[in-house]
Amino acid sequence: MLDVADLACRRGERLLFHGLSFQLPLETLLHVRGRNGSGKTTLLRALCGLLRPDAGSIHWRGENVRNLAEDYNRDLLYFGHLNGIKADLTGLENLRIASTLDQDPVDEDAILAALARIGLEGFEDLPTRMLSQGQKKRVALARLILSKAPLWILDEPFTALDVDAVALLQQLIAEQVARGGSVILTTHQEVELTRGAIQRLTLGDQALVSA
Repeated sequence: MLDVADLACRRGERLLFHGLSFQLPLETLLHVRGRNGSGKTTLLRALCGLLRPDAGSIHWRGENVRNLAEDYNRDLLYFGHLNGIKADLTGLENLRIASTLDQDPVDEDAILAALARIGLEGFEDLPTRMLSQGQKKRVALARLILSKAPLWILDEPFTALDVDAVALLQQLIAEQVARGGSVILTTHQEVELTRGAIQRLTLGDQALVSA
């Protein structure tokens, strides 16, 4: 379980939110909402350790994430605004490196199967600079198929995806929740789940958590 207590974050001199507290149980999706500039991306970056909050604490499985360090990173998959792929490398090579960095290496057959499921069969050996923006996004999203991390933090993962890819991503998120994982995401699209619970966190003048 992820446990957030009295979290506060600033951007420059501006206080984005403060006193933010919530718990994210297993088999639950948390949809973070709010107007532009309300701090959605800042919150997600704080939750995955990319920035330090100005106040408050974040605990994972009862331990402060600052103390867990690499153990927390192994349990976490973060997907940000940037695809995080190298243009000169193929999809296969990018995913091989990503799985190593995630400390969860997988074999080539698993990577090929993930690329096929994400709709990139036949494009595995092309440098990703030759792919469309949507295809590049699919390469990055193939990490979700390969990941065994119990906690996913996804910042606008549906951007630049066509209808088929949106449906597949919804399915991957549902599968993650159904197998006991947790997902935190920002998106302007409602996400369909076949199992599990959805919580909604709205950032604004006062952060509100609702079922």
